[in-house]
Amino acid sequence: MDLRVSHLLPTYARADLAFERGQGAWLTATDGMRFLDFAGGVAVNCLGHAHPALVAALSEQAGRLWHISNLYRIPEAERLAERLCAASFADLVFFCNSGAEAMEGAVKIARKYHTVSGRPERYRAITFEGAFHGRTLAMLAAGGQAKHLDGFGPPVAGFDQVPFGDIDAVKRALSPETAAILVEPIQGEGGVRVAPPGFLRALRELCDAHGLLLVFDEVQTGIGRTGTFFAYERFGVAPDVMAVAKGLGGGFPVGAVLATAEAGKGMTIGAHGSTFGGNPLAMAVGNAVLDVVLAPGFLENVQEKALLFKQRLAGIKDRHPGVIGEVRGEGLLIGLAAAVPNDQLVAALRSETLLTVGAGENVVRLLPPLIVEDAEIAAAIERIDRAATRLEQAAANNATRETIFG
Repeated sequence: MDLRVSHLLPTYARADLAFERGQGAWLTATDGMRFLDFAGGVAVNCLGHAHPALVAALSEQAGRLWHISNLYRIPEAERLAERLCAASFADLVFFCNSGAEAMEGAVKIARKYHTVSGRPERYRAITFEGAFHGRTLAMLAAGGQAKHLDGFGPPVAGFDQVPFGDIDAVKRALSPETAAILVEPIQGEGGVRVAPPGFLRALRELCDAHGLLLVFDEVQTGIGRTGTFFAYERFGVAPDVMAVAKGLGGGFPVGAVLATAEAGKGMTIGAHGSTFGGNPLAMAVGNAVLDVVLAPGFLENVQEKALLFKQRLAGIKDRHPGVIGEVRGEGLLIGLAAAVPNDQLVAALRSETLLTVGAGENVVRLLPPLIVEDAEIAAAIERIDRAATRLEQAAANNATRETIFG
């Protein structure tokens, strides 16, 4: 087979780069070149590559049982659900396979809650500009971005978008049909935009006053990414329903919807389902991830690494203001607001063997594994410094040519 000819749908602008193995924060390409992975599968590989606890859990479970169906009890799922509830606001968990599925489940829970509460007219959700909730038709409508909606027919009804952080706009959007407010505490794809101070608390108060459900999308921010197990802890505001995925499986596909008993009261037998959700393989890995992330001192260490990284990045920003305009984010969800096109910065960093990922608002995301070492942070800083220097030199050379040749 000619590997130069791909039969994959061309829906990704893939870099001409492939990997054969990984270890911790490092990836080895098929040509033997080593890369420092600060993309992390877009916030998925929270414990890096080939973490021994995850490898052991997956290998052991693979030798016993892969799939059995939710027609029967799955002890591994019951254990993981119990642990997630013990570590969060939630009483109930539904397992699925991805962040988009988790978000779909969260919206269904919110709509069904009002139906069984005698308010079936309440089905709409207030969402926010810049949001990204997944690629299903409903979640594209929730995100509301024209570039994602184009060509797929009329958007799914039921979502009202307002500017992120604008509580007055939220109040104006409220209607007798509003069922929920759906928000990312930190917009990852939207540019690592952190909710303004007091905004989430104001949303909580609005929901309580109007009998609405507050739904958080923590697909990207959950499982230690921000230095707390869930990002909502940093804001002191608990939701009624929350979607998680990405880091929950540390690289194995798994998503979950968490809910209070009250919010989930409408989800009775037959209300929702998933063929693969909660399968023994995914649950074994999810429990192994929690073994590591919830161990004493782990999240405190993440906070220390995040502080160190941000301090070093602040120095880089000061040295290269023509390339990096701002350092933003929480924990190890860090955004560099670029002063050059962000795809140029991503490419320059990749040429320095540092993998990153772009985001909205011309931002480059840095998503190192939560187990990143000081030496790896130092290595990343060196690569960012070199990439920024090369971009500055290229800009200066272009300016010189324009001056000479007009």
